[in-house]
Amino acid sequence: MKEVVSCERMKQLDAYTIEKRGIPSCVLMERAALKTVEEMEKVFHKKNTEEKILCVCGSGNNGGDGIAIARILFLHGYQAEIYVAGNHSSFTHETARQLSIASNYHVPVVNNPQWREYTTIVDAVFGVGLARPVMGKYKELIETMNRMTAWKVAVDIPSGVNGDTGAVMGAAFEADLTVTFGFLKAGLCLYPGRKNAGRTVLADIGVYGESGVFEKKRILEVEDTKKIPGRTPEGNKSTFGKVLAVAGSPGMCGAAYFCAAAAFAGGAGMVRILTDESNRIPLQSLLPEAIIDCGKGEAAYQNAFDWCDVILMGPGLGISEKTRFKVHWFLEKALSGKKVVLDADGLNLLAENLSWKNLLGSHVILTPHMGEMSRLTGKSIGELQDSREASALEYARASGSVCVLKDACTVTAGSDGTVWYNLSGNAGMATAGSGDVLAGVLAGMLCMYRGEALSVGEMTEIAALGVFIHGRAGDLATENKGMYGMKAGDLLLTIPEVLKYGGRHEEI
Repeated sequence: MKEVVSCERMKQLDAYTIEKRGIPSCVLMERAALKTVEEMEKVFHKKNTEEKILCVCGSGNNGGDGIAIARILFLHGYQAEIYVAGNHSSFTHETARQLSIASNYHVPVVNNPQWREYTTIVDAVFGVGLARPVMGKYKELIETMNRMTAWKVAVDIPSGVNGDTGAVMGAAFEADLTVTFGFLKAGLCLYPGRKNAGRTVLADIGVYGESGVFEKKRILEVEDTKKIPGRTPEGNKSTFGKVLAVAGSPGMCGAAYFCAAAAFAGGAGMVRILTDESNRIPLQSLLPEAIIDCGKGEAAYQNAFDWCDVILMGPGLGISEKTRFKVHWFLEKALSGKKVVLDADGLNLLAENLSWKNLLGSHVILTPHMGEMSRLTGKSIGELQDSREASALEYARASGSVCVLKDACTVTAGSDGTVWYNLSGNAGMATAGSGDVLAGVLAGMLCMYRGEALSVGEMTEIAALGVFIHGRAGDLATENKGMYGMKAGDLLLTIPEVLKYGGRHEEI
């Protein structure tokens, strides 16, 4: 698990380290430069070519980092040069000092760089403090750097990327490698900033904060899968949890299959599919482990409700009047304490029936993609993409539920203000049925906490872990299938591989 910070919080952490811990700013700058050079030299060694490097430096402290990088590379024997893009009169104290030190070591400073001569370009124009769109000569400069075929490195964050939202502010540097310092910034997790960053490396330069100063924004890592509860040796299929999947209208048995099979893969001991009669035979053939229930009416619903621990509703369900009644019935019953995953058509029905918000709460995980979130909130997809985190948080707080806003970087938000960014997964997962698999994984994981009263924060972390596992399964599937050939069914084969270390402590 790693903390993610906003630009404002990063500034506060820097200030705290300097003013309260007593580490001088110049020491942090030197460490940042050394860490960046360390990562660059790993690639230089692999490329095994003679490098000519240009460090493009602004007038702020990000520019100071770049000047220090050029000096260290120069002293390591590389052809490293400095191009000062900022105004000398606007230099910060530390950047002016770094330029003076570089001059003492005779590091070349160029005024009219011959861009195509350089094999590597280092972007140190703007840092996380950029507050307005890039325009004029700076926009032209960034566009010029992007046109070059050189290997490109960004210092802390690509210039022009909004450090909080990942938005491109007029123009943004397109890096192959970004070395960021202290803590991940939200803009390096969210697209398009994450794409502009290329491969991101987090470097520890000695910036630390007081306990409790963080913003409850985090990412999960492979090691976090060890948090998954282990199965007790004396358990049985009932004690490991039972999922009721309310899914599949006529002709949509595939959605019911994927979510139910994923619930098994995600940890459920038993799965029951409440579906249309027309789906019985194909589902019995596809998933003989599941109970197929085609009952109708409140008596049948009550029987299914009493049987289960977790309710998953929505995949392939349709939005007919009968379905509307069914989803409302189960949502109302679940207020008694059962956990719910509401997906797909369950969300579309929720969008059409705003009064249903009263039936939501901390026991419910909502899994909208951008289109579904647009219908739920009335915001355009463009508006949502500009404020993914804020939109997920707003809806989580308004509904009291956990909101899993699915996107290239899925954001999971809880009504307590907790936010998780997901960095696992890949574009190959943008395929039919992938969302149904995620819903099933979430339901299966909730079975692991059968009978437990979970706080909002705990529910949010479980949902985030399910998203992470789903993405990791996609990454493993891609290794075998590639992004073009991968299907949702391939995820069902790799989820167990991701989960096999759950509750155990061997090295992964």
